[in-house]
Amino acid sequence: MSDWIAIGALAFVAILIPLTMMFVSWLLRPSVPEQGKRATYESGEVPVGSSRAIKFNIQYYMVALLFVVFDVETVFIIPWTVIYEEAVGELGFVEAFAPMALFIGILLFGLAWAWRNGAVSWVRSPRANSQRVD
Repeated sequence: MSDWIAIGALAFVAILIPLTMMFVSWLLRPSVPEQGKRATYESGEVPVGSSRAIKFNIQYYMVALLFVVFDVETVFIIPWTVIYEEAVGELGFVEAFAPMALFIGILLFGLAWAWRNGAVSWVRSPRANSQRVD
């Protein structure tokens, strides 16, 4: 039971410290309300028009999603490579290699599918194509 008390105390401290820090910073910060501070900041550009009228290219999100998927795969591959020799000694080559080969095969299939559907090909705007110098 004492292990649970230690875990509870650690969770309490983990929540208490950030909340205390946010409260103290809220108390000590200067408050100077200005209209400019409430305006939308877009990388130094003055926003023009409504944000509802702007169409974002979904390509940015597709690339980010593919990056996350293929970045997370390393979380599974690296530990497997660390214990591979030991696993081959205990299980044999096929039993140690087949699950990771299947995993990598599924990932390669997903990459081929994304590539075929154009998820990884970068779309150039007509304006960028007109300014291109050959």
